[in-house]
Amino acid sequence: MDKPRKILVVDDQPENVHLLSDRLRKVGYEIESAYNGPTGIEKAMATIPDLILLDVMMPGMSGFEVCKNLSEKDETRDIPVILVTALTSPEDLKQGLQAGAFDYVKKPFNKVELLARINSALRFSETKKMLLEMEKANTFAATVVTANHEIKQPLTLINLSTAALRRQIGSTNYEKESLLKRVEIIENATRDIMDILEKLSMIKNPTITDYINNLKMIVLDNDISNSSIN
Repeated sequence: MDKPRKILVVDDQPENVHLLSDRLRKVGYEIESAYNGPTGIEKAMATIPDLILLDVMMPGMSGFEVCKNLSEKDETRDIPVILVTALTSPEDLKQGLQAGAFDYVKKPFNKVELLARINSALRFSETKKMLLEMEKANTFAATVVTANHEIKQPLTLINLSTAALRRQIGSTNYEKESLLKRVEIIENATRDIMDILEKLSMIKNPTITDYINNLKMIVLDNDISNSSIN
């Protein structure tokens, strides 16, 4: 059974909180409540609700300020906020949207409209989360392809040089200079691999490009220097 969606209701009027909570519980939502802006922010941070219904005209800290605060925090910026307000002038609505609100519902609200806007916000949020997960999966796959592509050559050089060293050491006639050259190739290839792994670990905003067979890979800032074996 799916876990019920959690909605945080923030309003300084207890009767409004009770009315919204009662109606939303009846249709299956789990409800958290707060009666002022600072407490609303604390509750949002602590419970991470799926959606926030936020009154605008509250003493001390307005809903606009609460919304802006939430939109600036990593933990809460992706939670859709619906303003429940009697302020419906174009300037007020613009201020709310600029503060980070997803939508608004006019007071006194219509139950059908309220539920429709909540469902719309939740669907948008779910779609956004799904796209982010897909992006993460694609980035991970591209990282694997990139690591495989970039590391393959230095690993090949290490294998070839190791095989050459075994042959030379097994021979009764070998030159020290030749052995040192093989060791140098292995050292250079090892540094190349470490350089590739460091670059991959430092990427914050990866640039994805086409590779082969519909695969993608990440663009590294600098080309890895190619070693050679003679």
